[in-house]
Amino acid sequence: MRYLTLLASLMCMALSISAAKADRRVAFVVGNGAYKNVAQLPNPPIDAKAMASTLRNVGFEVIEGSNLSRDQMTEKLLDFGRKAQGSDIAVFYYAGHGIAVGGTNYLLPVDADIKSEMDVKLGAAINIDLTLDQTMGDAKVKLVFLDACRDNPFAAKIKSNSATRSVNVGSGLAEMKSGEGTLIAFATGPGQTALDGQEGNNSPFTRALIDNITKPGVEIQQAMTSVRAQVNEETHKGQLPWGHTNLIGAVYLNQAPTTQVANAAPTASSVAPAATGGSSDGVELEYWRSVKESNKPEELNAYLTAYPNGQFKALALARLAAIKSGPSTTTRNLNAGIDPATFTDDATQLTEDQIGLDKGQRRDVQRRLTGLGFDTKVTGAFNDETRSVLKRWQAARGYPSTGYLNKLQHKALLTEIVATTSTASEEGQKPARRASGSGQSSAPAPHRSSGPDPGAAFVGGVVGGMMGGMFRR
Repeated sequence: MRYLTLLASLMCMALSISAAKADRRVAFVVGNGAYKNVAQLPNPPIDAKAMASTLRNVGFEVIEGSNLSRDQMTEKLLDFGRKAQGSDIAVFYYAGHGIAVGGTNYLLPVDADIKSEMDVKLGAAINIDLTLDQTMGDAKVKLVFLDACRDNPFAAKIKSNSATRSVNVGSGLAEMKSGEGTLIAFATGPGQTALDGQEGNNSPFTRALIDNITKPGVEIQQAMTSVRAQVNEETHKGQLPWGHTNLIGAVYLNQAPTTQVANAAPTASSVAPAATGGSSDGVELEYWRSVKESNKPEELNAYLTAYPNGQFKALALARLAAIKSGPSTTTRNLNAGIDPATFTDDATQLTEDQIGLDKGQRRDVQRRLTGLGFDTKVTGAFNDETRSVLKRWQAARGYPSTGYLNKLQHKALLTEIVATTSTASEEGQKPARRASGSGQSSAPAPHRSSGPDPGAAFVGGVVGGMMGGMFRR
């Protein structure tokens, strides 16, 4: 009877894990750089592509575009507005030229040809305030990121054609106040200009956003503090992002297992119950796998906060101790025999093409990443998901985090997998063995990116082990 009761409980757990519904997340991501009537900006399309990939990796439906005309931007905004209605989180990201006229901010399509204030206000540019209100008005949480504080390319024309009266034309964007449940972040302070970055790379602001806003278990306002610090340091105090926040409650773009989106009026459906010690579902395993290779104490501490008596508590504490005292023996062994240039040489699409990986070799790379705990689908194609996983692997190893491989990094990956596959496999199987209470082998740890639901697969392994034990008795 005792076994049947526990079996029923485990089956209910499996069903609840499979039925869990994710928050509805929608994002508008546009980068305009190929301007027809003013100097072009090389990086905004690159920024937008990287941001779109980052948001998709944490569950956003992304309405994406690059180098859009006025009509094309309007079409994308209408689509975004429809999909953002009633969403849990709506994100608005724009990179490109923006202007402030009379204290109001406007975004510039690539076909904008502005000669006067009248051109701006009659539709040649896109009013940000009006746009945000119409597209994101009823989303529970609204996050706005504007990497559009470059010099106003039309300022001189507007002023020269408004000689009969005073026109306030700003050099950057004007200050904006956020409404309830909203965070607005600018690349730099009101009236100041931001850097576009080196050609072919992300701007300092967008790079900092990508590095920080989707870290596991990091709340968005905490992430923005890290964004400001990173940009300030990278630009040698030449640029300091600015923002205005009116969020009530914690917002996570990459949620810890114990948290959900909290809005201005948290409800039972938006805040999950706190995790209990010794949780035996697959969520803890997935969370641990996402941080176990981390060299950042805050990520490991986030796991310990979520699971104070978790199954990997000892490993997390040991990892924290190793970070404080320097590289561990495991880390030194992983890096043994690796060319030091691996840690400094950037990898690009060109360097990856030079390796000449065929489809089978790409599948092998994906299998090896998954074997190390950096789960990705084995498709033989390096899509945005694989690029994101490669960045995580590179960051964990101290390599330049680009999402592309070069010959040295590819060689390091092939070497590393031989030394670490068994360890990673053993760690992935610990929860199943511990939960089953027997010495019998359990099913392999579930993977996040493919196959059945990880929580259900985990519980299924536990149930199978128990049933086998019952029949053996």
